[in-house]
Amino acid sequence: MRNLMTCLLLLFSTGAIADDESLWAALRAGGHVALMRHAPAPGIGDPAGFVLGDCSTQRNLSPAGRAQAATTGERLRAQGITRATIHSSRWCRCLDTARLLGLGPVIPTPALDSFFNERDHAAERSAAVRALVRDADTAAGPLILVTHQVNITALSGVYPASGELVVMRIAGDALELAGRIQPLP
Repeated sequence: MRNLMTCLLLLFSTGAIADDESLWAALRAGGHVALMRHAPAPGIGDPAGFVLGDCSTQRNLSPAGRAQAATTGERLRAQGITRATIHSSRWCRCLDTARLLGLGPVIPTPALDSFFNERDHAAERSAAVRALVRDADTAAGPLILVTHQVNITALSGVYPASGELVVMRIAGDALELAGRIQPLP
């Protein structure tokens, strides 16, 4: 009965969902997507000489970031999310975060790549992400997109912490903020 009430609340709600329990239920029920900022990686932006396919030239997860990503995977499994469709930016810190969740194969997705140094790509990448989400079958299981702060902010208006899950309700071609799940240290 409680799951039925939660689903009805989600179906008819127009505001943000307030508590983590409802957000976890929303991800399990479908019709929602989790935008996850990569776990902690020291620094800002990318170093000079950054090469997309070469992790040695990029900012990478710190040991604490690796632990946080694994802990987030444990939290998801504790909430009954044992498998998910996971798309990730092609940056190593995002791919590593996504893999450390341990919820299934990770799909490198150019639409999720950072546009921190290429702000003119914001609209194009955001539109591609909205199309990806619109066409996803969230009834078949949760959808998690691991990406960067600038991408999440462009899609949600939220400035997420490293490792934070921003849960969005899928409304056709639009995404509406349902709520935020803070990372554990």
